[in-house]
Amino acid sequence: MHIKWNALAQTAGISFGITVAVVAVFALGIVALSRRGAAQTAAREGAGSAGSGLPALVGAYTCFAACAAVVGYGLVLIAGH
Repeated sequence: MHIKWNALAQTAGISFGITVAVVAVFALGIVALSRRGAAQTAAREGAGSAGSGLPALVGAYTCFAACAAVVGYGLVLIAGH
């Protein structure tokens, strides 16, 4: 039995990198939702320059959709077409 150590290291490195990227994008989505909540609170309290937080909501949904797409693609790769 021969183990291809180079291929194993490449697979582990790419998997680690993708995992870190997905976690970072998910965290950005959480931050965007938090900013939306802060914008809505400021708007309720009557702050002059506070917006509705709609761009933050769109950004959050985009981040979550990207995470879901990566997870779905991974499942397709595992299950095989």
